Amino acid sequence: MSKPAPKPENFFLNLICNVAVPTLVLTKFSTERFLGPVWGLVVALAFPISYGLYDFAVRKKANTLSILGFVSVLLSGGMGLMKANGFWFAVKDAVLPTCIGLFVLVSMRTKSPLLREMIFNEQIVDVPRVEAALAERGNGVAFEALMRRSSVWLAVSFIATAPVNFALARYILRSPPGTPEFNAELGRMHLIVWPVIVVPSMVVLMVLFWKLLNGLAQLCGLTTDEILRTEKKSGT
Repeated sequence: MSKPAPKPENFFLNLICNVAVPTLVLTKFSTERFLGPVWGLVVALAFPISYGLYDFAVRKKANTLSILGFVSVLLSGGMGLMKANGFWFAVKDAVLPTCIGLFVLVSMRTKSPLLREMIFNEQIVDVPRVEAALAERGNGVAFEALMRRSSVWLAVSFIATAPVNFALARYILRSPPGTPEFNAELGRMHLIVWPVIVVPSMVVLMVLFWKLLNGLAQLCGLTTDEILRTEKKSGT
């Protein structure tokens, strides 16, 4: 019996807790009139951290990228409370995607490559059916080559964002740390990261998934509907 598919993530709750509320708190409520710079930062970071814990409790699912995002939030909070200047925030924002990209490459030499864990798993793909079709057509080696190429492109897509992250942080974070102005800049950067970096990265991931799915369909002789594990399939 296959594992039941995890509950889908609440996109709007994600957007509110990870973007809207932290940005509002940092830009509008970090002055001495309201929370102050320290408590403003603490309250702003409490929302994405609380959402991450809530989402894990509800969906019972975590992945490497989610964990790294959680670590990024904790680092931002710690660096903000220690009044690290904008340069170190820029370094942090460049190092994290680089580490993800390197992790993707290193994981290719393990039994559980990251891309396989992300996409080729029983929650998304009808793995037994696909593996049987690949074996029947003798395309197991070609499939591994397809996964390796896709993993390299995934790693490149993350590493390529590192200099953009660094430049964006250096451009926006100019005020002295520990001030309402610095928190407001941090909030603006948190907001700008979505259209500038997150959305393009999501587009790259969707294109990568589409190319991987089409390549897999050619190798195993199945349609995409037969490859993907739909709700109907998972309930049978």
